[in-house]
Amino acid sequence: MNTVENNQVSDTAALDGKFANHEVDNKNSIRDFLAISWAYLTEKHEDTVPKKPIPVQSITNEQLEVENDDVVYRLGHSSILMKLDGQWILTDPVFSERASPVQWAGPKRFHQPPISIQDLPTIDVVLISHDHYDHLDKAAVKSLAKKVDHFLVPSKVGALLQKWGVPASKIKEFSWWDSANRGSVEFAFTPTQHFSGRGLTDRNQTLWGSWVIRSSKKSIFFSGDSGYFSGFKEIGNKYGPFDLTMIETGAYNKLWSEVHMFPRQSLQAHIDLKGKMMMPIHNSTFDLSMHRWYEPLEKASNLARSLGVTLVTPVIGQRMSLNESFQSVRWWEQLEMEMEAEPSVQNCFNSAS
Repeated sequence: MNTVENNQVSDTAALDGKFANHEVDNKNSIRDFLAISWAYLTEKHEDTVPKKPIPVQSITNEQLEVENDDVVYRLGHSSILMKLDGQWILTDPVFSERASPVQWAGPKRFHQPPISIQDLPTIDVVLISHDHYDHLDKAAVKSLAKKVDHFLVPSKVGALLQKWGVPASKIKEFSWWDSANRGSVEFAFTPTQHFSGRGLTDRNQTLWGSWVIRSSKKSIFFSGDSGYFSGFKEIGNKYGPFDLTMIETGAYNKLWSEVHMFPRQSLQAHIDLKGKMMMPIHNSTFDLSMHRWYEPLEKASNLARSLGVTLVTPVIGQRMSLNESFQSVRWWEQLEMEMEAEPSVQNCFNSAS
């Protein structure tokens, strides 16, 4: 990994040593916490979890060992496995059953990962966007430690990885606008509008951000988590256009709209970034809000048509070549149609009897 370059103003830190957003001071007061808790208790939660297993295409080690194309596999939530210029790159690897400090409570997976950590090939680079449990999985990091060459992480996150057994020599920390190369692939850490913390006392003590990944032929943007802000245009002007943007589209709500985007904002971010093709991520794996589980994909797909955005919605585990056209299927709709059809079939049997 080559030396990190810092070409612009870095991240900002408040006087108390904590990191801060450029445009929004997201403090999450006690009042905010109570409002969110009240909403969870009183608002109607409908279809936040699939009633049937969502489709998953298994990925095998043998399949990956012979892969020689520039490809992307969506593993679930914000975990993406991609191969660019012969390098395997993995974003925000979460393989645990729950996105939670404990595995007996908290948001539970809708589906199993399409491949196990054990079956993954040697990973050249793991990219971490921030330290939240649905993006930084302690168990996954510990299991991956021996088969990953480099972990690229936000400022101050490296200490966690070292605590979990990752050698310091494998870890490189980044501030906003830092960049580094591994062979022909450039990795740049870019701003988002979010926050960090894994407990009650460590809020904003580590940085958060997005990743620009540029190989010899392809340019990709990985959003991590963010509210909509002017930074997307800044990133687009500096690094765009992008062949593929992978943008957070899910777990949104008006109560935390400053740090998570609604689908229309996600599409606008893609446009600001000068993206050619967009993959909505951060959906279809965990129940992290109060909207229907399929709503992010449904709304993004409908909006994409009116905005002229090329949207790709692969089934979890589906192979997507970056050098060929990709035909998306509205797989979540098919699942809902099957659910609606089942009662009528049952009623036919009841009538016959």
